Amino acid sequence: MRTQVAIIGAGPSGLLLGQLLHNAGIDNVILERQSADYVLGRIRAGVLEQVTVDVLDEAGVGERMHREGLVHEGFDLLWQGRRHRIDLKGLTGGKSVLVYGQTEVTRDLMAARQRSGRTSVYEARNVAIHDFDGARPWVSYEKDGVAQRLEADFIAGCDGFHGVSRASVPRSAITEYERVYPFGWLGLLADTPPVHEELIYVNSPRGFALCSMRSRTRSRYYLQVPLSDTVEGWSDQAFWDELRRRLDPAAAEALVTGPSIEKSIAPLRSFVAEPMRFGRLFLAGDAAHIVPPTGAKGLNLAATDVKYLADALIEHYLERSDAGLDHYSERCLRRVWRAERFSWWFTSLMHRFPGEGEIAQKFQEAELDYLVHSEAGARTLAENYVGLPLDFGLAPGR
Repeated sequence: MRTQVAIIGAGPSGLLLGQLLHNAGIDNVILERQSADYVLGRIRAGVLEQVTVDVLDEAGVGERMHREGLVHEGFDLLWQGRRHRIDLKGLTGGKSVLVYGQTEVTRDLMAARQRSGRTSVYEARNVAIHDFDGARPWVSYEKDGVAQRLEADFIAGCDGFHGVSRASVPRSAITEYERVYPFGWLGLLADTPPVHEELIYVNSPRGFALCSMRSRTRSRYYLQVPLSDTVEGWSDQAFWDELRRRLDPAAAEALVTGPSIEKSIAPLRSFVAEPMRFGRLFLAGDAAHIVPPTGAKGLNLAATDVKYLADALIEHYLERSDAGLDHYSERCLRRVWRAERFSWWFTSLMHRFPGEGEIAQKFQEAELDYLVHSEAGARTLAENYVGLPLDFGLAPGR
């Protein structure tokens, strides 16, 4: 089998890239090691920046997102028992975010992929990438026990942090930066109405909490927990009781509880791999970078990577120019590091770090006091939260 672009990974990054290329008439094949049901069953974040909304619209998959998504013009910071609203719209000249679950984004992209008629291979085993440093890269894999070969002009690695794409790059050709945080997020999904119409970020003496949502009838809540904790050690009742302890009295009283649909513990890390291009192999999304979820940047960074890569490939095929491909890594990484910095800062601000003592808490209190009482401080938070414009990735003067 031969194609123009081989895409490794059928998560939202790979599916979005495939759809953007399809719309431009560029052939592509997607390989995914898991089943379609497994991919669709992943529970992930759902706060979309305007740039991501625009890219999904460009891909032609935005209709249900606009119909069912929830526009949020602000969020609450809960600190010292009081909530303080960050007015995103007022502080950023009218910008907002859209709450729409990543599972639903994936569902919309899968449906579009099926309509496109392009090839997707799920449960592709033993995927390996070959000769991406030359002119004729190819991918080997097994399907139903039969060895297969896929030849391509380019390979897009959209297969996440643990995927084969980044792992295929020689260690001497890549630099990795990583910080692992000493706690995790225990998340619970429930078919209950959200406790508040906007998100609540909680800095509590008992640890961080986040009150989020997927719709007006489905809620998503998180608790900071030690890495030694297990899901089995947390009953639904224990989760709800602990969440109430971290909320202000009004929110605790308004909280509607119910049985969990899904419960999991996610570790937190900051991670960046440089560069993001290796010959004819391009990394995108979690294959190249991970952010702690506090800043809601993971899916949004992936979407902009994909937009830059799709534009560069379209430019290559339709305009016979490689300028976009040549600047892909530089363009993405400038944006990535800004988002990494914000996510690290917001995580450091809102969580309790074991072993850091009372002085760290005092620093947090001083910073939060500045944010909620200074328009300049609140604007900095708001501008980073709603995200950067798409042209930010261009180097100054280009």
